[in-house]
Amino acid sequence: MLKKCLIIATLASALLATDVKMNLNAKYGATNFHTMGAQKYADLVKEYTKGSVDITIHSGSSLIKGNPLKAVKDGTVAMTDMFIPFTAGGGKVFGISALPFIATSYEDAYRLYQISKPAYEKTAKQWNQKLLYSVTWPASGFYSNKQMRSIEDFKGAKTRTYDKNSADFVNGAGGNAVALPWGEVYSALRTGMVDSVITSSSSGKDGKFWEVLSNYTKINYAYPLQAVTINLDYWNSLDKTQQDAMLKAAAEIEKTQWEAVKIEDKESLDMMAQNGMKISETSEQLKSDLNKIASKMLDEYLTDADNETKEIFKEYRK
Repeated sequence: MLKKCLIIATLASALLATDVKMNLNAKYGATNFHTMGAQKYADLVKEYTKGSVDITIHSGSSLIKGNPLKAVKDGTVAMTDMFIPFTAGGGKVFGISALPFIATSYEDAYRLYQISKPAYEKTAKQWNQKLLYSVTWPASGFYSNKQMRSIEDFKGAKTRTYDKNSADFVNGAGGNAVALPWGEVYSALRTGMVDSVITSSSSGKDGKFWEVLSNYTKINYAYPLQAVTINLDYWNSLDKTQQDAMLKAAAEIEKTQWEAVKIEDKESLDMMAQNGMKISETSEQLKSDLNKIASKMLDEYLTDADNETKEIFKEYRK
């Protein structure tokens, strides 16, 4: 009798729980910090849902070649990660984390993210998706063949930038911003199409920049965010137990990845130094020069920003 009851209970449980398989498009390669974080997230989701939600990670942006917001909105893919500042359709609010020298530490960056999060969630919902979690990149620095000591060193530099903010910043410093897909950066450095890059220590490590450049100046330009979202139709098809489990996993991975990024930054810098790249601190003169440009950019950014965006900065500055 007991055995029969257990069988009935098991069958009932199986009928109640709908197994779901979803694909998650990861922009970068399998060994990238954020891709590995997405894999850890998928593992946690599988564990917390007792296998009823199975997420497969597809690295190298193998599922999406265009706008990730649109791809998830249309259901081309169920889930994706995305570089928030570079995501078309996010509007001004998506550029907050990539404004120069607003955040000057990981603690600052996390606080700014928490204040901005409702605005990110609102934008994601407008694009038929739910923001699950977001994690900063290591602070952006400047790769070149010389140490950047003052504003004069930026004059004439051909710099690969990653969004409008970083392009405006380089141009404002006297350089020439060049927009290039990440996959073309290494070859562009080889051929001289560009001679410098603004990006993180993690990206410099992944890109083996020590083979084409000799110096990394830690200007700590910005702490831009990488986010993971899910299509709302997929999300709403999950039962509450599955949704709660996915949110629990998201909160956990967000917390651990925000701590792990500090280790990733140090290990990336160490690897670059071991391979011959000179790691340079930012001089006080250079900080002063760059802060003037950053201040002007923020004023221009806020001129036509909506009230919600302006309130984010009011709260952040308290």
